[in-house]
Order: sequence, then structure tokens, then C-alpha cells
Amino acid sequence: MKFLYITDTHIRGTTPKNRKDSFVETMTAKIKEVITIANREKVDVLLHGGDVFDRPDLSPNVVGQFARLFKEAEMPIFAIAGNHDTYGHNPETISRTMLGLLDSFGLMTVIQPDAPVLIEKNGVKVQISGQPYHYDLDQRDPKLDYYPNNEHEADVMIHLVHSMLVEKALPDGIPHTLIDHIWGTSADIVLTGHFHGGFGLKERDGKYICNPGAMARVNNHWTEISRIPQYVLGTIDSTGAINLTLHPLQTAEKGDDVLDRTYLEKAVHQEEKLHEFVQQVKEQSEFKSLKMGDIIAEIAALSNVEEKVRQEALRRITIIEETWKGGDDE
Repeated sequence: MKFLYITDTHIRGTTPKNRKDSFVETMTAKIKEVITIANREKVDVLLHGGDVFDRPDLSPNVVGQFARLFKEAEMPIFAIAGNHDTYGHNPETISRTMLGLLDSFGLMTVIQPDAPVLIEKNGVKVQISGQPYHYDLDQRDPKLDYYPNNEHEADVMIHLVHSMLVEKALPDGIPHTLIDHIWGTSADIVLTGHFHGGFGLKERDGKYICNPGAMARVNNHWTEISRIPQYVLGTIDSTGAINLTLHPLQTAEKGDDVLDRTYLEKAVHQEEKLHEFVQQVKEQSEFKSLKMGDIIAEIAALSNVEEKVRQEALRRITIIEETWKGGDDE
């Protein structure tokens, strides 16, 4: 069996402020390249690690433009929902999103946590499971998100997770999971997204954990200047042996050519100001985060609020987000 993996395309109809090119044209070229490679290599499945779109309610015109590109793939496309693909970071809203629309039309199959896919080839059974982004990801027992059940008695298990899986601990208040804490996973291959910088390919005792980095460069971090988007090409032979390789996208231009350094410098200054503001807020309160979902969770914990009340608060945030008509950067 052969597969190709990408993540975080963040398809959108406008160009981020920090870019000098046309984002739509650039992403069109990248996806065309990926589809061409997948067809040429005759991969059995094309996998996407989430944040297919930059908004759950993207313009139908833009979605249609990229749907035509995905339609050129000669193999099934399987994806999981990222935080940008759903309303309020709630995977239960997927049916009302543009990613859900692609799923309905059969252009892309969204893998649900309780419904892993089975691929059989050359006598080897490969299970592909997925964990979409959700409220409590990287804040609860990692076994719930990184240790899939072998529902199909498969020989090899591939698990997709849209999560903040990283090599080194992040500052307080940023939910994350360390790679070293999940090597006991039941999966043979863990493919992640969400963390745009990626961490490449890791292997230990025949198990693989990989994040090739986002296909899109939409944020203002300085590391994006030197990073070239990549994809993963994987094979599983008739004995179940695994081989994964990372490949840079040939259509991805150098960061200096497409990212505006002036805007990045301004963003660094704004980030410093924001950090200063956050510190002031923390000094005046007990909150460790400014994210609404996190604040609700912390209030609930401090006040011993029932779980159903917390879920209702999060549900209402989801509804507000669905009706929000702000700009792309809000």
C-alpha cells in the first residue's frame, strides 16, 4: 500500500497580510503538484491532516475552485477536521461546514473518531483512523486521542491527529502534548498537523510519528521565512514493513520571495505588546488563558460547575461563531 500525506492547506479566497503573492494562485499550484505526484506515484490513498479550509463557511466559489482540483485525484482522499474546519472548534458541526460539503459530495471522506477506514492490499490490512481537533485535545489523557483501537484487526494502523504535538514543552497556558509521551501509542504511524512549523519524521522501535509542517504559510512567525512546505510519501509492503520519506514541494517559493519581512517585523512588535498585556491580565486574575473555551473550562473547574453546563456554554459560543460575519483575520 502507498499513501501521500499533507496537512494544513488553509484554503481561503484572500491573501494574508504578511504575503506578497496571490495566496489563491500559490495554493492552487501546490495542490496541483500534490495531486500530480499522487497520481504519478499511483498512491492508494491521499491523506489530509486537517485545516483543509481557513474558515468553515468559506465562499462556495472558492470551495468549488479547489474542489475541481481535488476531483483530479485518482485515489480516495481521507481527511480529519482541523480547528479551522469547524465552528467553535466543535467537530459535531462538520455537517454544516464546507469540509462537510466535500464529504457529502464524495470528493473527500472525513474520518470520524469512531469509524476508522480499512484498506486491504497484497494481503495486508491497514486501518486509517482519525482524531479531529476538539475542545479538550492536548488537555486530557493522551490515550484518548493518540491511542486508537484496532477496530478491524489490522496489521498496520495509521492514525491522523490535528493537535499540538511538539518536541519540547510550550509556555504555560498553551495546551500541547510531547512526542516522548506517546511512543506507547497503539498506532504504527501517527501523522499530525496544527503545529505549522512541523517537526519532521521521528522513528522509534518501528513506530513513526510525523508532522511535515503546514502546506500554507499564513502566520507571522519568523521560522516561516526559512521553512519550505513538505509532503510525506509512505509505503507499507506485503510484510507490513513501513517506509516514510519527506519531500519538499517544488512549487513552494522561498520565504523571502513570498513573505513580507516588514509586516513580520511589525507582527513581532505586536506580539511583544500582546505578551505584555497577557502578563498584566494574569497578574490581576487567576486565568491562564485568554481563549474563551479555556476561560469557561477554568471557571467551571473553580466553581464546580456541572459538565452539562460547561458544554452548554461551549455550544452557545459555537452558535455565535457560526453567525459571526467578521473578516478573514478576525
